[in-house]
Amino acid sequence: MTPQLTDNYMVTIAERLKSAYARIAIATKKYHRNEHDVCLLAVSKTKPADFILAAYQQGHREFGESYVQEAVDKITQLANYSDIVWHFIGPIQSNKTAAVAENFDWVQSVDREKIAKRLNDQRPINKAPLKVLIQVNISLEDSKSGCHPDDLAALAQFVNDSPNLVLRGLMAIPAKTDDPQQQIQYFEQLRACFDRLKAQYPHIDTLSMGMSGDVEAAIAAGSTMVRIGTDIFGQRS
Repeated sequence: MTPQLTDNYMVTIAERLKSAYARIAIATKKYHRNEHDVCLLAVSKTKPADFILAAYQQGHREFGESYVQEAVDKITQLANYSDIVWHFIGPIQSNKTAAVAENFDWVQSVDREKIAKRLNDQRPINKAPLKVLIQVNISLEDSKSGCHPDDLAALAQFVNDSPNLVLRGLMAIPAKTDDPQQQIQYFEQLRACFDRLKAQYPHIDTLSMGMSGDVEAAIAAGSTMVRIGTDIFGQRS
């Protein structure tokens, strides 16, 4: 375990977490959404296990990680906190799929059949099926991970047919912009993909979109999960 946090820093995380929840509550009220329909995923990548524990002590349970070995180390350190729900949200390399399949509850960044197949084949039989979000490259950026929207239907069918995976919805990281209307436009495109997919798979329920800079736009467009890191844990070191 990393050195213990000072009391002041634990208070800071508690205050920031409270502020993040309040931000969601304000946005959901503004856009006539139920605040309980939007989950806050605390993105803890690059932060030590003690930071996660500080948020846990405030009642938070959902945490997102992007770097496999760093995440596995923290999951191991916090193994006694069995009600933590771990989400993998980063790009997935083929040689890392076993560690992801063995340690996480959710994977939000499945973008191709090869990765889905490896996760399915490597999921331990003593664990519940892995909850999967398909990452969509909604702004069609060459530098971004995610499947092309045209490939979404085939990938969703593959995930849905995989016995050790459960298709739960979609995730995206759109092109960065400070223009709220452009933010909403990207999110509405993903929402349209989600709605079409839900017509075929009525059980899907998760639309993971929105981060610290665009939470309000994401909630306006129908996000059910927002991913917030810096506003809770501070700048990355």
